[in-house]
Amino acid sequence: MKKSLVLALLLSGCATYGTETAQPRQVEESRNAAKTLATRLGGTLKAEIGRNGPASAVGVCKEIAPQIAASLSRETGGKVGRGGTRVRNPQTGTPDAWEAKALATFDTRMKQGETPDTMELAEVVAEPSGKYLRYAKAVAVQPQCLACHGPSDSIPEGVKARLQAEYPMDRAIGYQAGELRGAIVVKRPL
Repeated sequence: MKKSLVLALLLSGCATYGTETAQPRQVEESRNAAKTLATRLGGTLKAEIGRNGPASAVGVCKEIAPQIAASLSRETGGKVGRGGTRVRNPQTGTPDAWEAKALATFDTRMKQGETPDTMELAEVVAEPSGKYLRYAKAVAVQPQCLACHGPSDSIPEGVKARLQAEYPMDRAIGYQAGELRGAIVVKRPL
């Protein structure tokens, strides 16, 4: 029942929590913030891989991605970031409880045949510090992501060495193309 209510609200462009309704404009602003993060980070990664190879892209994800997210957070007045199904950087990629719920919802929807490119979730959530519009956009593993996130035996040695140096507790490998990698998340105060 709850899943069908959330799905119906997403299709209508609104999400609710109790009697509170997120306005379609708020959802669209969050959607745009997520798209901007994906575009900026994707462009930066592609350029770095083209210049210096995939091992160098590890530094982009560690250093530049959080800077892009922080800049976008300042621009939007919310908190923009990423959460992963398997965490590489515990400081920036560990999903909170709401994000973990969104990822579980995306996983269920994928098992039902939906593709990640169409999946998003938006809800108004009451937290101790106030009410927030929470938004998540599913992110799938793209073929070019496999150089850093694919099966261990297919990751180039230079990338493995860089990952081991930067992320000794890395769990974000072993993915296949098309699999759910995580979500871009936006948390906006209401």
